[in-house]
Amino acid sequence: MIEQFLIGTYTKKASKGIYKVTLDTAQEKITNVELAIPSQKPAYLQVGQDDRIYAIKQVDDKGGVASYSLSDDNAKMLSDVLAAGAPPAYVGVDNKRHLLFSANYHTAKIDVFKINEDGTLTQTDSVLHEGATGPEPEQEAPHVHYADLTPDNRLVVCDLGMDLVVVYDVSDDGKLTAVSRYKCEDGFGTRHIAFHPNGNYAYLLGELSSKLEVLKYNSNDASFKHLQTLKTIPEDWTAHNGAAAIRISNDGKFVYTSNRGENTIAVFEVQPDFTVKHIQSISTEGDFPRDFNLNQDENYLLASNQNSDNLTLYKRNPSTGKLTLLQKDVSCPEPVCVMKWK
Repeated sequence: MIEQFLIGTYTKKASKGIYKVTLDTAQEKITNVELAIPSQKPAYLQVGQDDRIYAIKQVDDKGGVASYSLSDDNAKMLSDVLAAGAPPAYVGVDNKRHLLFSANYHTAKIDVFKINEDGTLTQTDSVLHEGATGPEPEQEAPHVHYADLTPDNRLVVCDLGMDLVVVYDVSDDGKLTAVSRYKCEDGFGTRHIAFHPNGNYAYLLGELSSKLEVLKYNSNDASFKHLQTLKTIPEDWTAHNGAAAIRISNDGKFVYTSNRGENTIAVFEVQPDFTVKHIQSISTEGDFPRDFNLNQDENYLLASNQNSDNLTLYKRNPSTGKLTLLQKDVSCPEPVCVMKWK
C-alpha cells in the first residue's frame, strides 16, 4: 500500500517549502521525498477537507497563515493573512465550524480565522495572553505554543511561558471565550497536549522540564485534574533536552513523545487508571526530532530530525506499542512537522 505524508519545514538552509513523502508499506520504506508546496518557513501545517492544506507562512518580515489547494502534483495558494513580526508556531483546524486557529509563540496571541467556501481566510478574533510567567530563561514572557480542539470542540491552548493551559469556548462565528485555566508546576514549559480517545483524559507535554503530565478532563466545566507527572528522559540525564511532540494511538493504549537532545522517541503504556508507564526509548537516528506521526493503520511511525535533515521510519507493534527501526538517513531538508496526507 502507498501512503503519503506532508512534511513542514524551516527554510533557513536548503528547504523550499512543504514536502510530500511516500511510504510504501509493502517494501516497508520511504521511497520518495519531493517538494509539494513552495513556501517560506511552513513550520507547521494541517490537512483539511477538500484537498485543502493550512500552514504557517513567512514573507520577509511578515508572518501568518496560508491556505492551499493540493491534489497530486498540483498546488495552488488560495489565501494568506500576514502581519508584521514572526510567524506562528502552530495551526489547528476546525472542519465542522470551518475555522483555523494559530498559536504565536513570539506575540503570545491566538488568532482565529474563518475558512470561506473558496478556501480564503478571514480573521474573526485575536486573544493575547498576559500575566505571570515561569522561572526559566525561556519564560521571560507568555509564549503560546499550541491551539487546537478538545474532544468536546472547545479550543485548548498551551502557553509555555506561563506554564498554563487555557480552554476557550468557540462560537460558530469564530469568537473565543475563556472558560478554564490549569496551572502546571513552575518551569514545566507547557508545549503540546493529546487527549485520550475516550475524551476524559489528557496527556500534557512540558518542553522545558522534559515531563509528561496525565490529567483528568471534565467536559462539564473544561477543568483539568492532575493525576501523574513523570520524565520523558532518564532521571540521570544532565545534558540539554527539550520535549517536543506528543501523539496517542487511536486505541488509547500508547502515548509517544519526542526528545530533542536525547534524540529519542519515548513510548508509554497507558494503564487501567489512564496513568502511564514508560516502556521504551528508541533513538531517532538524527538530531532534534521536533515532530513525528503514525501512519493510517498505525503500524508505522515517521520521525523528523530538524538539525540533521533526515527522516526515520519505524515499524510499530500494535500489541506492545514498541518501535523497531526500519529506515534512517532519509534525506529531507529541515523537517519539523509530520502530517498524514493520503
